[in-house]
Amino acid sequence: MSHEIRIDKTKSPKAKPDQSNLGFGKYFTDHMFIMDYTEGTGWHDARIVPYGPLELDPATAALHYGQAIFEGMKAYNTQDGRILLFRPHKNMQRINVTNARMCIPQIDEDFFVDAVKALVNIDRDWIPASQGTSLYIRPFIFATDAVLGVHPSNTYKFIVILSPVGAYYSTGINPVKIYVENSYVRAVKGGTGFAKTCGNYAASLKAQAEAAEKGYIQVLWLDGVEKKYVEEVGSMNVFFKINGEVITPSLEGSILPGITRDSTIHLLKSMGIKVTERRIAIQEVFDAHKAGLLEEAFGTGTAAVISPIGELNWNGTGIIVNNGCTGELSSHIYDTITGIQSGELPDTFNWTVEVK
Repeated sequence: MSHEIRIDKTKSPKAKPDQSNLGFGKYFTDHMFIMDYTEGTGWHDARIVPYGPLELDPATAALHYGQAIFEGMKAYNTQDGRILLFRPHKNMQRINVTNARMCIPQIDEDFFVDAVKALVNIDRDWIPASQGTSLYIRPFIFATDAVLGVHPSNTYKFIVILSPVGAYYSTGINPVKIYVENSYVRAVKGGTGFAKTCGNYAASLKAQAEAAEKGYIQVLWLDGVEKKYVEEVGSMNVFFKINGEVITPSLEGSILPGITRDSTIHLLKSMGIKVTERRIAIQEVFDAHKAGLLEEAFGTGTAAVISPIGELNWNGTGIIVNNGCTGELSSHIYDTITGIQSGELPDTFNWTVEVK
């Protein structure tokens, strides 16, 4: 595989959006990274080109059979003028885990981290500087064979696009209302729940839409077999602080291994807080609340970092967590991780990578 990246800079730079009203994923920078895969040749023709539409054959395999994956990561401006990525090699490792499950060829992880750095560097002026903002990085791969037939493609495109973003939830770090889903199923062991493949998210939309109609911002998924054990909150992993112990569902094949999840576990352990990864039933959570032992609940993910849970509704019964307020631990984790990401706190874990 060639490690050269061809660069074609735009001749028509776009106007940059208002940093105080970015929203999430609404605006895109001037350039994108593209690389192609052809069986027998491998990954080739790495290039950074002006952001723009793709021309695809109507028979493009990904449009018919869903052989497509993506990742999510961020770049941050520091007060001393540096640009930091947060654990980018973990994202590239996870891409290859997802690729293996989806029959997509493996990527050279170091090279693609370098490619992300190169793209971010070219569009560095797009990285917002306001507090709570960042440059969201979306790598994705999809099958491009123009043949109808259910089999792995022989050709693929790997693309990276960039988007200046504000908070994922309009509520910011304030607690959100979560609806516990009883009817629909996100994933089962042996399926694609542990992979970051596009179809997982398409399958979740119906439950999310119904929860939104009831006034809830996200769905808490239960396991797909017994509909008894907690799995994920929408696009986030989930944690419960019960009687001083932090519990998060163990990774058993149906849950996405979140990078913010992993970072949170490392951080909690460094603080001397007991963290347990195990199966946890939704009934146990509600019983803990009834006993006055459910102290905090929060989701973790790249987009929102930490999202405190203020209310849970299961089978028509609602419970308020921590009086609907952001918990002390949730706040500390959020402040610490975002502080490391923005360069305001020392990176004692060696999680950040500088873009130069």
